[in-house]
Amino acid sequence: MIKRIIALAILVPLGIILIMLSVANRTAVTLALNPFDPADTVLSLTLPFFVFLFAALIIGMIIGSLATWFKQGKYRQTARINANEAVKWHSEADKQKAKAQEIAAALPAPNKRNAA
Repeated sequence: MIKRIIALAILVPLGIILIMLSVANRTAVTLALNPFDPADTVLSLTLPFFVFLFAALIIGMIIGSLATWFKQGKYRQTARINANEAVKWHSEADKQKAKAQEIAAALPAPNKRNAA
């Protein structure tokens, strides 16, 4: 419940700010991809400015997420190796427990002595 309240407390103001940003930046701008001839319409894109802002935000989030994912790869690999080793040792412990129960069942019953 608290997690939901915190998420709402962050996401609602962020959404309001993004809406205000998009309303304030509705003017069409041209992104020229040809540095030698900016007037070239083949390599240019004309869209509202907020589209470019949101595209930059989304691309930045994707690049940041990928960088984090690649950087944490060694930790995921270590966790995988440790999990496989834990499974191996658990199965070995189960085998040894079954073997001990089998040996205990094969032993003769202990003598009962009466305490005088």
